[in-house]
Amino acid sequence: MGLLDNILLWNMMAALILLGQTMPNMKLNLQSSSGLRADCVGNLMRLSLDKALAVGNQLEVEAINCTQHILITPSLAAQCGYSMESDPWGNTRIYTSLLGCYVNNKEDTFNVGLRLRMYSKSQSTVISHNVTQTCSYTRWASREILCDRNYMEVSNRLATPNAKGWTQDVKGHSKISTIPDASEALGIWKVTINTPQPVTMALREAQQAGYGAMATSTRLVMRSPYNTAGTYSEDVAGVPMQVFKVSAYYKAKLGQSVVNLAAACPTGGILFTNDVISWHVPRRVTPLVDVKFKILEMYMGINGQRLDKSQMAARGYTLYTTDLHIVIEIPVGSPDGYYKSHAPDYQYHITYIVEPMLEVLWRTNSKDDTKYKVLFPITTPLMPRLPHVQDTTVSETRMFSVYLGTFLHDVQLRNITFSTGVLTIEECSARDFIVQEHHFPNGTKGLSLLVPFGDDVVLKHNPERLVTVYSLHLIFGLIILPEEIPFAHPVELQASLQDVVLPIISGTCDQNMFYIHVKYGSQGTNFQAMVGPRQLTPEVAEEYHFQENGTHLSLILPYAAKDTAFELFTSGSVRARVDLLLLDIINNWVLADYFLACDFPLTTTACYPNGTMNALAVKVESVPNLVPSQLTLKDKSCKPVFSDFRLAYFSFSVDSCGTTRRFFDHYMVYENEITLSYNKGVAYASPIDPEYRQTISCYYVINATQSVAFSSTHRSFDPTAEIGLGQLIVHMRLSQDSSYHHFYQAEDYPVEKYLRQPLYFDVELIESTDPQLELILENCWATLHNNRTSLPSWDIIVDSCENGDETMFHPVVSDAKVLVPSHIKRFSVKMFTFTKDEEVLKDEIYVHCDAVICDTNSQADGSCRGQCVHPTGLGNAKHQGRKGLKRERRTDTTHQRQISSGLIFLQNTVKPQIKTEVS
Repeated sequence: MGLLDNILLWNMMAALILLGQTMPNMKLNLQSSSGLRADCVGNLMRLSLDKALAVGNQLEVEAINCTQHILITPSLAAQCGYSMESDPWGNTRIYTSLLGCYVNNKEDTFNVGLRLRMYSKSQSTVISHNVTQTCSYTRWASREILCDRNYMEVSNRLATPNAKGWTQDVKGHSKISTIPDASEALGIWKVTINTPQPVTMALREAQQAGYGAMATSTRLVMRSPYNTAGTYSEDVAGVPMQVFKVSAYYKAKLGQSVVNLAAACPTGGILFTNDVISWHVPRRVTPLVDVKFKILEMYMGINGQRLDKSQMAARGYTLYTTDLHIVIEIPVGSPDGYYKSHAPDYQYHITYIVEPMLEVLWRTNSKDDTKYKVLFPITTPLMPRLPHVQDTTVSETRMFSVYLGTFLHDVQLRNITFSTGVLTIEECSARDFIVQEHHFPNGTKGLSLLVPFGDDVVLKHNPERLVTVYSLHLIFGLIILPEEIPFAHPVELQASLQDVVLPIISGTCDQNMFYIHVKYGSQGTNFQAMVGPRQLTPEVAEEYHFQENGTHLSLILPYAAKDTAFELFTSGSVRARVDLLLLDIINNWVLADYFLACDFPLTTTACYPNGTMNALAVKVESVPNLVPSQLTLKDKSCKPVFSDFRLAYFSFSVDSCGTTRRFFDHYMVYENEITLSYNKGVAYASPIDPEYRQTISCYYVINATQSVAFSSTHRSFDPTAEIGLGQLIVHMRLSQDSSYHHFYQAEDYPVEKYLRQPLYFDVELIESTDPQLELILENCWATLHNNRTSLPSWDIIVDSCENGDETMFHPVVSDAKVLVPSHIKRFSVKMFTFTKDEEVLKDEIYVHCDAVICDTNSQADGSCRGQCVHPTGLGNAKHQGRKGLKRERRTDTTHQRQISSGLIFLQNTVKPQIKTEVS
């Protein structure tokens, strides 16, 4: 490391030092010198300034010359023998040569005066410290050379004049050539600088060029900054050196003489290992010694102060010579230096800085002594220090724990970047992260961080069903003080625990409903639910009365819901089952698998005194390929009056459809069979083996006697029959759900619904108990306006069948509320609105239906064949794609009823609403 690379010029501490700048409007405070220490170190005065005094201030140094105060600028410092060294934290040392420009010298007693002016950051207040120090230095050598960080200085003892007016010949002096006029100024009047070509200039010219020249009563002094026009570089024993040679023309009372002066200062010669700094100085400085010489004394020091042998040994310093060099070895990290952090390319490095001193006294054969003194600041090359990461996490504590270090004391943690963003240290503490600094006796420190597993900065995934892997990705954002240089260090932590708590499913039943409850596990709602074969979408959740409170969810399903399964049925009940499966969203693992099966009351056969038999065939899970609409009675022409994917409903009289009768002692039995047969002439293999067969029976008591009391009076006229006219009334209602147990009343409107939420309609023939009548929905459609014939319109039911997948019929079975199932038709359609070019035309619709009342005993055609029952070739129209068919208007309205809903309104901003009216 060369001296030129480490020279600390006067303005190097720009953050703390301000030189040569006017400070207006300031208050001046003279204070004591607390925090200041001045001492004499050979031919230098050293002033130490504690960082506590300088921190946060700007420093200005003035030389006190009698009553004058001269501002010491960087150029003036190098010319007049002042230098300063400061570490990044403000610890400062100011060196003054005892042969400096403004030092008062009386018979080798030197009085040095300095004034330190420290300005606050606002520059509104200045604090001033006056420092004076008296140093005595009498052991002058014939020649003294001082190599400081910013200048080279050489002084020669002046020749002693004799009575004859000439000087004794001292090495480097020429004889007096003339006796100058007494009126001329004494001292140096011109110089010749050898670069090595001679350049002669007057004293004023030399001073303007930055050189220092002066004479005391006993010595002649020349001084030069490094790398001026008057210096040159020379390699001496492999060590680069700056050389300054000058001839000074000196006027004295007895005449004038020419004095040759030379200085040579090392700018390199440093060797580094990981542990030791070796500083090599040429043993023979050839620009200064060209004859035989002998080293008389040799010392090393630190910061300008000599060290004795015991002090050197305690610090591990060594000083020795070889044939070519004087060598000083200093351990890296010795207490007299300091470490500094750096971050080139945002990578952490450190350097070690120390300032050794070498003093050598040698003597030539001519008995001339030379005292050679070098102050040489050394900075090691950048040493990478990759921070060490120690993961101290114990998974069972559910807390990430990491240590990062080590760093020098000038490193500070500024922030931490997590996967969710950047947090300051204060923000980390507010989230219960624990951030700590750990300081060590050697001046270094480390950092530790604790982060709970449960915080959202921690990423989680499950490689196995019961195992959670927690990952913490973070970047420590650090700065180096006082420069505030940023750098960062990434850390990735991972821990795993078998800590997954699976969700728990439970359920109950009543006579109509399944009630399902799910208690969330440790992963909350992070699962996909399957109800039977369908995913629990928002639409399905709404249909099944989904509720959730953060820890549980619940569902309510009618036993006949489309996602349940029928396992078994008897003449009075059906066993239904609901399956609920909870799956991991990412890995599709089964988190919970639950089924609930219950028996629900269901009348499959109803016998009426008028000889009507009603029968219900149920498709169970064990016959998955059964199509209920293909079932018939013994008479194959007797088909279901209603069917869907699960049920087939038959209604017939005991004297039809192949019904047989058997007599017993007190009762008779009417029997029929519901079967599924196959056309033996067609090459078709039945998926059901054996054939489906369900026997239905009605028992009637034969020998029952009923007593009827009556009285008679004489009739005065013959009875005649009067023809009476009546009106069959049909009305439409909106059910609250698919169970059709609860309907909206007039006071409930408007009813809020979501877009695509199913609307469950119930159309009923009321005030009639005739089982021979059946209500058929012939056509249903929706319009924008309440006019049934307005356009645009959309068909919901066409020719008694569902138009597309959005419409679905629902079975009607006999129960306490349903006396005659054939009088009721139920269907659902998903809420929609009319659009054109992707724009909503109007946020409302009206629904209209044409209903036909049919006599089941007549051989009717058209709609009265049954709901969605058509001649061969048109059966099962829904699955043949009836969407787009045009509905036909009936001309015979004798048995037709027209019904419409009220306004159904879609509210886009919050929720869609539905409003229905009965007409």
